[in-house]
Amino acid sequence: MSLIPVLEIIVYACAVVFALSVATRFIKIARMPMHVRWELYPVAHEKGKAHYGGSMLEELDWWTKPQEKSLLGELKVMVPEILLLEGVHQRNRSHWFRTFPFHFGLYLLIGATVLLVGAGIAEAAGADFGSGAGWLASLTMTMIKILGYLGFGLGLYGALSLLVRRLFEEQYREYTSPLDYLNLVFFVAAFGVALAAHLISDPDFTLMRGFFAGLITLGGYDPVADLSGIAAVQVVLLALLAAYVPLTHMSHFFTKYFMYHDIRWGDEPLKVGGKLEATMLKTLGMKPTWAAAHIAGDGKKTWVDIATSTGQEEPAAESEPKS
Repeated sequence: MSLIPVLEIIVYACAVVFALSVATRFIKIARMPMHVRWELYPVAHEKGKAHYGGSMLEELDWWTKPQEKSLLGELKVMVPEILLLEGVHQRNRSHWFRTFPFHFGLYLLIGATVLLVGAGIAEAAGADFGSGAGWLASLTMTMIKILGYLGFGLGLYGALSLLVRRLFEEQYREYTSPLDYLNLVFFVAAFGVALAAHLISDPDFTLMRGFFAGLITLGGYDPVADLSGIAAVQVVLLALLAAYVPLTHMSHFFTKYFMYHDIRWGDEPLKVGGKLEATMLKTLGMKPTWAAAHIAGDGKKTWVDIATSTGQEEPAAESEPKS
């Protein structure tokens, strides 16, 4: 009995979980109360001033003047941060040598997956990937192999080295939760099995290309060969991993958008009658229930009440004993 129909169902189910999880979390965060902005300058998208560390605050009556924004300015910061983890490279070089291979391996695997989707569509449409294949088909499969092996190799190395650091270095172990260990073990297992599966049973990614052709056609394309046992385990582990990631704090791959655009780079001036004013007034009217004593959030006072209060009374100092 072929394993492929069962594997296809698993992949479809995991893809649905992934999409729903990302969409749900994105909408939930977008609807959260207004966050306190950092208001640290320079802001990357500010045209004409960010390159020397300036800001619109240098201008007289700056709030009355139109803002000039530069997408190129944002990209100059975002691309190195996303692809090269520039912030970690500058502030924690030893950690960068572990986390960069892990993240860059993921990017390479995403690229390999995109190419596999394209090759699967072409194969299902009747394209020839055999010995007489054209240059485009040959180039595509070569790129899939390069990206696939490098991606699994770098990802495995990165996950293992991060796991070792959290296990044996006290400064990391102190704030590592059991879930952090589980996440890294999951990646190690998935990447390790995937790398072994291709080295053993699918070195040129041919079987995986056929599997993707079946996925894309909703089972309408029947690959020539079935997947081996270890290749089937690889599919299950990678599909479950993709469904699992957005359910955890590892969802920062898309939640980081809010961190940059709403908090770090939020510089929209507050105008009377504007959308920002309405959002701020709504937030100030909320009644926090924080447990911290200095906030005194009892669920009855609004943020305005708390912000304008004199604060929590300090306990009276005990009188010194008389001699």
